[in-house]
Amino acid sequence: MLLAAGGTGGHLQPALAVAAEAEARGARVVVVTTPSQVGRVAAQYQTFALELKGFSRRFAPREYATTLRLLAAAAPRVERILREVRPDVAIGGGGFASGPVVALAALRAVPALALEADAHLGVANRMLRPFVRRVCLSFPIAGLRPPKFVLTGRPLAAGQLSASAEDGREAFALAADLPVVLAFGGSQGAQSINRACIDAFGGRPLDFQLVHVCGPRNHAVVLAELEAHGERFERYHLVPYTDRLAGAMAAADLVVARSGGSVAELAALGKPAVLVPYPHATADHQRKNARWMVDGAAALLVDDAGLDGERLRGLVAGLLGDRARLAAMAAASAALGRPDATARVVDEVEKIVKRRGDA
Repeated sequence: MLLAAGGTGGHLQPALAVAAEAEARGARVVVVTTPSQVGRVAAQYQTFALELKGFSRRFAPREYATTLRLLAAAAPRVERILREVRPDVAIGGGGFASGPVVALAALRAVPALALEADAHLGVANRMLRPFVRRVCLSFPIAGLRPPKFVLTGRPLAAGQLSASAEDGREAFALAADLPVVLAFGGSQGAQSINRACIDAFGGRPLDFQLVHVCGPRNHAVVLAELEAHGERFERYHLVPYTDRLAGAMAAADLVVARSGGSVAELAALGKPAVLVPYPHATADHQRKNARWMVDGAAALLVDDAGLDGERLRGLVAGLLGDRARLAAMAAASAALGRPDATARVVDEVEKIVKRRGDA
């Protein structure tokens, strides 16, 4: 029996990848998450919801009081879940929902493991550090060493790893004889990347195909601006949202993106990138994620404030025009990738469960 806990989608996704691998090895999985995420999970696993709120990055007494009140109310709920489920191991996905679940499980002598999705140890995992047997790191973090900290890579779902270029070309009606550039800014889009794409490529003849995922809330504005530029959308594929992003990545010769958890997916698929870290990310962790790819010669980093149409157009033209450099970046990206990360995390889970059984 495995109990996985995760909060927002970014933290829940790696936890669900681990859950799927554990289930494939014969484990029964129960998931604890926030109410907003229950719909993603309940059809597949027994699921419990916890109403929780993360601590604000700025000190706001009223918000802190709400967070503490929700934590206090969650504790007896978690105790009831643990008595009902009786897990053999608890896994924290790194989000705020994982905190009380993993900590209370550990206090009941249930071995626990935490996942860190970024190149920075988040608040939840810093708090859980004394309670867990292992913290599985997606990226190297200075000063965090074995045996408690193990570099496994970021867990990815099987569908993310199995996507093919053919899948992407079919999904977006892409020709096989032209290069593909994919631009996206997370599930909600990124204003700076959208603006740069419009100014760089809108209404211009393209010698490549662009798949631009702009975010649902931005779609109407971006579409109107591109139409005002005279864009005919022959090679410019504007998409508000896609659930086939892995296929688009697989088909891409170059990716322009934020540098959240998707950098691990880019590396697993061996994709070169121009990364634009979100400047307000907690502890500037997107810059740290991006530096991992840049230091590995797999990506270029552009500050959000320094991204404009002219800069983006020049970078894309330069990279697509230098196929040897692009190929070298792709090879470097693949060398960084850890497609076996999910299996390695579950190996660590099995080790701590076995150790418990042998005790």
